[in-house]
Amino acid sequence: MVHVTIRQLIKEFDLELISGEDEIERGVSTSDISRPGLEMAGFFTYYPAERIQLLGKTELSFLNSLPSEERVDRMEKLCTVETPCVIVSRGLDVPVELIEASKKSGVPVLKTPLKTTHVSSKITNYLETLLAPMTSVHGVLVDVYGIGVLLTGDSGVGKSETALELVKRGHRLVADDSVEIRQTGDNDLVGNPPELIQHLLEIRGLGIIDVMTLFGAGAIRNYKKISMIIHLEPWDSKKMYDRLGLDEDRVQLVGTTIPKLTVPVRPGRNIAVIIEVAAMNFRLKGMGINAAQEFSDRLDENLRQNKN
Repeated sequence: MVHVTIRQLIKEFDLELISGEDEIERGVSTSDISRPGLEMAGFFTYYPAERIQLLGKTELSFLNSLPSEERVDRMEKLCTVETPCVIVSRGLDVPVELIEASKKSGVPVLKTPLKTTHVSSKITNYLETLLAPMTSVHGVLVDVYGIGVLLTGDSGVGKSETALELVKRGHRLVADDSVEIRQTGDNDLVGNPPELIQHLLEIRGLGIIDVMTLFGAGAIRNYKKISMIIHLEPWDSKKMYDRLGLDEDRVQLVGTTIPKLTVPVRPGRNIAVIIEVAAMNFRLKGMGINAAQEFSDRLDENLRQNKN
């Protein structure tokens, strides 16, 4: 199961570790965050112990109004074996009872000066990104006119060379050779490069080049939403390729279906320009302009008039 450790959260959000330093390798497996209001009142029947527990001004004010014995009881029930950590927001003083419960259970207690809703939003977005369903695809991801285009095809078909030409034409490289794809929403796929090969491009006969060093920071992106797939394959004279663009092929990645075009490669075809036009045409379709459909409608109308 994919999870994020408490150590990662501490580093990412500059959290102050108050207690439980021996357990900061605990994993967080859900992006949901709990603000245990009912639990502070003693109702633990449906306590979501597997979530990060966030205590703000409201929760701590209520806790401080309780008798000493009840405060101890609430904090001990809050810190379970399943609880990843407890975060106290707004820079508020951490209750002594929480620290003692943390020492008994090992649950890390963290502190942040951020407002409760702010820290909840930031951590939730961070966890949703890292915990999203993910797959790795062999291909090249480029940003062409704001459209995330995933180039696929057999090794040696010219994906990296095409990406290099696109970068020279002012577009941006996201990932070469291997693309990590995460489903961040119901229909959103975001691709990014593995950290080891970030900003790098492999060109056969030339070797590995650093795109950011050669072309500048404007030539790369660290991530991009994938809008379409363009599959490159050697030209097959026996295969019938789509010449109108009416039949849209779609493929599924990590539970999301996106359009796919198959572009045959042979000497004399400028694949980079074809990809540019494909990206612009995709944007036009999103605006309700479909040249292929309009041509088909005009053709049908012309045939009807000739029959009459």
